[in-house]
Amino acid sequence: MTENPLIIICPVVGAELTRDVYPNLPLTPEEIAEASRRAVEAGAGVIHLHVRDENGLPTQRVDVFEEVSEKIRERCDCILQYSTGGAVGTPLSERIAPLSLKPEMATLSMGSMNFGTGVYENSQETILAIYQAIRENGIMPELEIFDAGMMETMIRFLKKGLIERPFHVDFVLGVPGGMTGDIGNLMFLMDRAPGSQTWSAAGVGRYQLPLAIHAVALGGHVRIGIEDNIYYRKGEPAASNAMLIDRIVRIANELDRPVANPEQAREILGL
Repeated sequence: MTENPLIIICPVVGAELTRDVYPNLPLTPEEIAEASRRAVEAGAGVIHLHVRDENGLPTQRVDVFEEVSEKIRERCDCILQYSTGGAVGTPLSERIAPLSLKPEMATLSMGSMNFGTGVYENSQETILAIYQAIRENGIMPELEIFDAGMMETMIRFLKKGLIERPFHVDFVLGVPGGMTGDIGNLMFLMDRAPGSQTWSAAGVGRYQLPLAIHAVALGGHVRIGIEDNIYYRKGEPAASNAMLIDRIVRIANELDRPVANPEQAREILGL
């Protein structure tokens, strides 16, 4: 286990949260950059990046992504992973626009689903268009799997040559409309996943901690942050992303999984 450092991916803000729900939510470029610095100092090697506009609303504007990215790089070394999901209903052209900035990684959701009260649309045409934009900009894709059908799509696309290695896989479980974060679901998806790629688990809400612990023990990697879960424990909001990361670092150390720094994470991911 000691030869398999743990990559921690931190989604510092997300596209759905508001300060009415979580008062400590970072919104401005300075706040997002500072939250990212603290997450990296706590142990994150990858920052999963959404950004907000002047009104605190989710945006895919290139200028905002550029400003936030520059401010993060001024503060710390980390792998920046841009979200191409945006918010529910974001047009394709806007979702891929920030990829022109050539981050090291970007996400690619492998299917459509009910997402809370909305519909998160990812047709085959949309998936392949985002994938093409990712590859054209020399970016490593992270394929996001929210349910079993998305895993089957990934396998089918891989067999047909519509997507190619290398890529990283992230199992995002617990979103209302997708698979729950039961450990059995994680094991099922792992069993279906083709070999020769890195993977991580992202549990939403109460599933975050148990899924993270199992991912660490199973040799995978983890996504930990307030986009997915705002509570440290039931009824107790987390003070920050760093607070959530601190706990998983302690657990990983007990399981002899040293935490990967950004350079180690790049090597593990093949960047």
